Amino acid sequence: MTFKHTLLGLSLLTTAAVAQTPLDRSKLPADAPAPQIKIGKPESFTLANGLKVFVVENHKLPRVAVNLVLDREPLLEGDKAGVSNFAGQLLRTGTKTRTKEQLDEEVDFIGADLSTSATNVYGRSLTKNVGKLFELMSDVVLNPAFPQAELDKLKKQTKSSLASQKDNPNAIASKVANVVMFGKNHPYGEQQTEESVDKITLDDVKNYYTTYFRPNIGYMAVVGDITLAQAKALVEKSLGSWQRGDVPKPTYPAPAPIAKTKIALVDRPSSVQSVISVVYPVVLKPYSQETILASVMNDILGGSEARLFNNLREKHGYTYGAYSNLSGDRLIGRFRAGASVRNAVTDSSVAEIMNELKSVSSSPVTAAELKQTKNAFGGNFIFTLEDPQTIANFAINTARYNLPEDFFANYLKYVDNITEADVSTAGKQFIKPDNAVIVVVGKAGEIADKLKRFGDIEYYDNKGNRVEAPKAAAAVPVGMTAQQVIDKYVAAIGGKDALMKIQDMSIQMSTEVQGRAMLMTRKAKAPNKSVMSATMMGMEMFKTVSDGTSASRTMRGETKKLDGKDADQMLVQGGLFPELRYADNKVTSTLEGTEKVDGKDAYRVKNTTASGLTWTDFFDTTTGLKVQTMSTQKGPQGEVVQTVGYADYKDVNGVKIPYTIRQPMGPMNMVLSVDKVDVNKGLKDADFSVN
Repeated sequence: MTFKHTLLGLSLLTTAAVAQTPLDRSKLPADAPAPQIKIGKPESFTLANGLKVFVVENHKLPRVAVNLVLDREPLLEGDKAGVSNFAGQLLRTGTKTRTKEQLDEEVDFIGADLSTSATNVYGRSLTKNVGKLFELMSDVVLNPAFPQAELDKLKKQTKSSLASQKDNPNAIASKVANVVMFGKNHPYGEQQTEESVDKITLDDVKNYYTTYFRPNIGYMAVVGDITLAQAKALVEKSLGSWQRGDVPKPTYPAPAPIAKTKIALVDRPSSVQSVISVVYPVVLKPYSQETILASVMNDILGGSEARLFNNLREKHGYTYGAYSNLSGDRLIGRFRAGASVRNAVTDSSVAEIMNELKSVSSSPVTAAELKQTKNAFGGNFIFTLEDPQTIANFAINTARYNLPEDFFANYLKYVDNITEADVSTAGKQFIKPDNAVIVVVGKAGEIADKLKRFGDIEYYDNKGNRVEAPKAAAAVPVGMTAQQVIDKYVAAIGGKDALMKIQDMSIQMSTEVQGRAMLMTRKAKAPNKSVMSATMMGMEMFKTVSDGTSASRTMRGETKKLDGKDADQMLVQGGLFPELRYADNKVTSTLEGTEKVDGKDAYRVKNTTASGLTWTDFFDTTTGLKVQTMSTQKGPQGEVVQTVGYADYKDVNGVKIPYTIRQPMGPMNMVLSVDKVDVNKGLKDADFSVN
């Protein structure tokens, strides 16, 4: 018999043996024991200045990671909220011996990473460059320059970000949630504002640094292809001169438990969706077996494709995703469960979320649910071990929180030992639907009445301040039509005669996206030629062009000719003062009523083209000026409503132009500032050529 036939015979014997054994498909396969996790055991030493250092040797790859953590208490920064974050970011913007550009160049030259924050300095490099890495980290920690120009730049970027958050429903929900859980006089509840940013000075930044950047509250982990002796020599050489100091240890009263369920509602009249967050503070310390159990329980409730997800998305189709988060903290933890849903199903979604919160302790966890969660935890944990920073964090947190030396090595065993009964017990302990605040950001006029069944409603603004219930917008005057509203707008911006005299216009605008300057240019020529382009760091990000009969869009170097509604949008809305040509372009306008926009009454006018393209304009009832436009765009998760705001109108050649424009860009909201407007400069048709 050949070797091939031997294998075939063994296969047949094995198949026969299996066939004789009855298979019970009603039972899940027996779980394999949790794998043994081998995490490098750290060796440690402490410098004379109090810096505690842990070294984890791992010689598999020629690289080293260094992580410095300052173990200070959370800070209440008051009217200068944000100063600690500024100090952390400015550490990386230059030292007394190196400018930011020189620092960047030296880091890049050795192929390293170097980042800083208010309580952390992290770096990594190849083993052969670790000496240079320590030199650069030492310079950043011991000799920061704190350039005034960099602070000014950071303040400008932060204020731009804060401005964009004002109309971001998720950012608003997060701010209000923190306020209602912790209060504004708590480190986790205070809010950074434009006013607090303006008050921060360079002396404030330096004071934070000199007070809190002290080695005696520092923990450093050195992980990778390095020996204890090498690490000790490098740390002593680079940070041995760092001076210790007394570091304040503020204390804060624990947030009062929420007595009963209530609603915190933020009225956002332009919303067609509601952002829901069910929140409350939780007494849950980090890094314990109790924390692991709480995390497993929460994952069954609100993890990916878990109970909340399956209920609100799969069963009811209310949302694209519903999740929860339960996080431990040395000071105070927090719980959040939520989703973004359509206005019409806001109250129904809240009801289902609350039902799931109640059922996590009353409805038994199934063996399948628990097994799936354990497998996910195990896979994620093992995956994180590939990152050297994870091992560094293990070493630091073991010391910071006085954990058993084998806590992280036994993590999977702790997960494996959790039972269905344990999960139910954790649900009763940590899930409190009767002691929660239901934060909702949405259109109060459509959702408020139906939310009353869940508790008393308190109204908040987008900064987390308590406000009165919104007043309904004034009724539309009898006989008022959409055309009259549009005519009033045309008159408000200069009148038809003045507008018709303008044959072309160029507008230059600027904004910041993630700290980087972006320039936008819009050119238009009567009647309906237009071009819009955006550049960042000298590179064109996108460009749209209409020659009056066709349109195209260019992104990442690829040009696509537009058709249907996309072309309509360019041809009808992109030209000079499109309202003057609605009749020619067969646009039908309907006055739908009035609404509040930024607290003021506005007429709501819906516009529809022959192809079915729709958008809605809002005009201030007093001034007649257009203050907002809403349109629906297709996104990766379905249709998304985009809102563009107009403000700060200024006169240019007898015509008023908005100089501040709030423009959505993906998940962010940009605030565009008009820098220059040119009128009747003789733009050529060639400027509007469609490729």
